[in-house]
Amino acid sequence: MHIGVDATCWENTRGYGRHVRALLTALVALDRANGYVFVLDTPPTVAPLPPGAEARLVRATAPTAVAASSRGHRSVGDMWRMSRALSSVDFDVLLFPTIYSYLPVLTRARKIVVVHDVIADTYPRLTLPSPAARMFWKVKVAAGLRQADALVTVSNFSRSGIVRRFGIRPERIAVVGEASDPVFRRLADAPLTPRLHELGVPDTGRLVAYVGGFSPHKNLEPLVDAVAAVASRPGFQDVRLVMVGEHQREVFHSYFDVVARRVAASGLADRTIFTGYLPDEDVVVLLNRSAVLALPSLIEGFGLPAVEAAACGCPVVATTASPLPELLGDGGIYVDPREPGGLAPVLERVLTSDALRESMRKAALEAAGRLTWDAAARQMLAVIRSVAAP
Repeated sequence: MHIGVDATCWENTRGYGRHVRALLTALVALDRANGYVFVLDTPPTVAPLPPGAEARLVRATAPTAVAASSRGHRSVGDMWRMSRALSSVDFDVLLFPTIYSYLPVLTRARKIVVVHDVIADTYPRLTLPSPAARMFWKVKVAAGLRQADALVTVSNFSRSGIVRRFGIRPERIAVVGEASDPVFRRLADAPLTPRLHELGVPDTGRLVAYVGGFSPHKNLEPLVDAVAAVASRPGFQDVRLVMVGEHQREVFHSYFDVVARRVAASGLADRTIFTGYLPDEDVVVLLNRSAVLALPSLIEGFGLPAVEAAACGCPVVATTASPLPELLGDGGIYVDPREPGGLAPVLERVLTSDALRESMRKAALEAAGRLTWDAAARQMLAVIRSVAAP
């Protein structure tokens, strides 16, 4: 079979891009029987394409990773050229690794569409600030669901959300999991990198880490309030909050300014570090040195930063509105995001107890070790074979 892949998210530096790169690299390495053609609208620079995959570059006035932002959209011409390329008669199967970059196609090829979550559908005003953006999103999702011969999502939690939101039968939706990149691992020794030194991350003390975007649904104001409450108590003078995530060239909806003002108002300005985007080699060191990673989102389809932290042996305090309780088990403690007052006592408990952190560390490492991209690739290959069978 010839499998065409919408690879326009390859250059995305957030979760969509990481998922595309990791899953497709593992899939091409696993599947030697079929040919894969990656259709891109910009040359790959973040990472090389998988060995053995063919690349087809489509001319675009702006790449999808930039144009498909929370406040914008791709041009009609760019979408038409990409649709024509993906509609090639060469393809037996088309794979859209995320509905974020989906566009309608005119082809008899069988179509697989990945819907990571229902975040934008559940909280549209927190993720898509303009009425026009919300309209475009609804149209795109409706078209993707209608054209798909098979739907895929990343967790049982997300599958349940899709079933409730769109009334789709559960058996129509396959689950293809995620995993942490091998770079995220427990380090025997984790000295601060030059970049972390430059940012002011201290050599000693207890770090509360956050890794992700600054979209409003990430629910970061309660996290700031919780850390401020804990840090103000005797015995917690060494606690620092380190927030990792792009906030200057973000294409997704961001309320970074709101979070920064909350930090200042809470008295945490001199105890909070905003790192901006960090390469993996810096993040893995930070997670190895952190006492806890907090992910208090209103909803997560998977929660990959928490799984990456777990792979580093970092205890996790995360939202119950996610698959993380199922994925990480005793490697985390889970808090209802609708009860923000519950976050501070849990953080205090984890920061106070060496024994608790050690038990969570062991459980987190075991849980993360059960998740692999090879397993995810096998799940995706099963979906490809199932849609191609007819």
